[in-house]
Amino acid sequence: MGSAVATPAQGRAVTATMQLFTVRGAAIVGAVARMGIDRVHLRRTPGLRFWKLLGTGDARTFTVRDADPGTWGLFCVWDGPDASAAFRRSSPTMRGWNRLADEAWTADLRPLRWKGTWSGRVPFEGATLGVDDGGPVAALTRARIRPGRWREFWAAVPPAAAAAGAAPGRRFAVGIGEAPIGLQATFSVWDSTTSLDAFAYGTAAHLEVIRRTASSRWYSEEMFARFSVVATSGTVGGVVV
Repeated sequence: MGSAVATPAQGRAVTATMQLFTVRGAAIVGAVARMGIDRVHLRRTPGLRFWKLLGTGDARTFTVRDADPGTWGLFCVWDGPDASAAFRRSSPTMRGWNRLADEAWTADLRPLRWKGTWSGRVPFEGATLGVDDGGPVAALTRARIRPGRWREFWAAVPPAAAAAGAAPGRRFAVGIGEAPIGLQATFSVWDSTTSLDAFAYGTAAHLEVIRRTASSRWYSEEMFARFSVVATSGTVGGVVV
């Protein structure tokens, strides 16, 4: 695990968004193209401190066979909610996805705690911590897998993934990644911190993955973040999350 740990010292009202876009048929080609086009736009977006364009999958094995070419993601960290709102109103990135997508979903998030780095950065550094009010929470875990550890990691994932799928209180989960192999992440939404903790620290299969992560040194970089879910809009898979 990386060494960066949350501190509220600078007191910034940092917010985050996770967006998922569902495309079908010929629009899949356009979605792949947006993975390149949007890099230019996002670099110029005011108030955007960190972003990742993402492919998705079902997170059962974290191999290429999980990949879902019909669903694409965008994770952003903002200086505040005003910057996020302006982006959704008028950015070329959002106009492009709105033309392509048959379905879209957005979660507005406030970071509660985090540890580690993503691409060598601490996305939420200096943020004022959100308040866990007992409502829905989201978790994001991301890792860069050492090339020599891929097979061992993939063999260990299915039992924990199956346990997660059956966990009480899990509303939604998706595998996400910057590349099909080696850069793996999951994003999940839970009824509450209680239900998330019950899975994370009370499920034998998941605890075994945690133990082996430390002993086998699977990752060259990792980050864990937990958020309060401020609001969601739209649908994913035809469902309101």
